[in-house]
Order: sequence, then structure tokens, then C-alpha cells
Amino acid sequence: MAIARVVSFDGVSASHMEELKQRMTEGDRPDDIPAAEVIVLHDPEGERSLAIVLFENEEDYRRGDAALNAMSSADTPGNRTSVAKYQVAIRMADQPART
Repeated sequence: MAIARVVSFDGVSASHMEELKQRMTEGDRPDDIPAAEVIVLHDPEGERSLAIVLFENEEDYRRGDAALNAMSSADTPGNRTSVAKYQVAIRMADQPART
């Protein structure tokens, strides 16, 4: 079963989020964070953000969690307010139309 690391942040400006998006899409994925998927939600008016990092198994989660906890606060989108671990109970994605 997949595992999610869910982190909330405050103080996330639109410009900081744009900078983070650029770094994440243009940079190489770190080897020490074996994430299957990363989803970042942003509320620009409230300057809040929620990062959901999905891992396929417990070992990947442990490796990724350790690496993310060791990151400098300068590498985060704002002030981290919480970190939680969840089992992914349901996971759905859009499927391309069948022809």
C-alpha cells in the first residue's frame, strides 16, 4: 500500500511558489527521495501550501522522510507547520478515453 507524507506550510507567497515550481520542474529529482508522485497545493490568498509526497512502500517512505527532514528551511516553500504520515486508502487518476 502506498504511503503519503503530507506537509503543510504557511507564509507561501505566489512568487515563492513559482520559484519552487521552476526548481522542481527543471531540476533533477533527488536520488534520496524515491517518491512515486509529488502534489503541491497552493492557496495564494491565504499564503498556505500543502505538499503531498507519495511513496510506494515503507522503505521508500523512510528514506524520503529522512532526506526531507534534513532539508534546509531555505529549500521549503514557507514555514512548515505540520508533517503527517497517511496510508493511501484510495488513489484515482483520469484515464485517457478508450477508442
